[in-house]
Amino acid sequence: MRRLLPLMLVCAAPAFAQTALPPAPYADRQLEDPAQEAKATALMHTIRCLTCQSQSIADSNASMASDMRSEIRERIKRGEEPEHIRAWLIERYGDWISYKPTAEPILWPLWAAPALLLGAGGVLAWKRIRHKRKGSA
Repeated sequence: MRRLLPLMLVCAAPAFAQTALPPAPYADRQLEDPAQEAKATALMHTIRCLTCQSQSIADSNASMASDMRSEIRERIKRGEEPEHIRAWLIERYGDWISYKPTAEPILWPLWAAPALLLGAGGVLAWKRIRHKRKGSA
């Protein structure tokens, strides 16, 4: 029993652990101004949670998402525009954080690929149909 007591204490320690940081003030509390809250909510739905990676910060329960929601609400309350906040988040965390696609020149081939493939498929189908018509005539 004497040998198990230290092991039990070590295993039970995480259950009694607490975070040292207080919760973010606006993580789950809406802004008083409905127009500002609407701006914040719209922006939060376009920002990807860094922890969950498949949810927006508006839908995520992760502590990182809570902190980001609070930061967005505080900045909007101070009068910053959502696009300025988005630019700051992209600068800080990279393009990946935003669900809103960018039109950077390096991404133009990616945007053009579906149209090119669709066009190539149409040309291929047209040639096959034309070839079959010549063969049957």
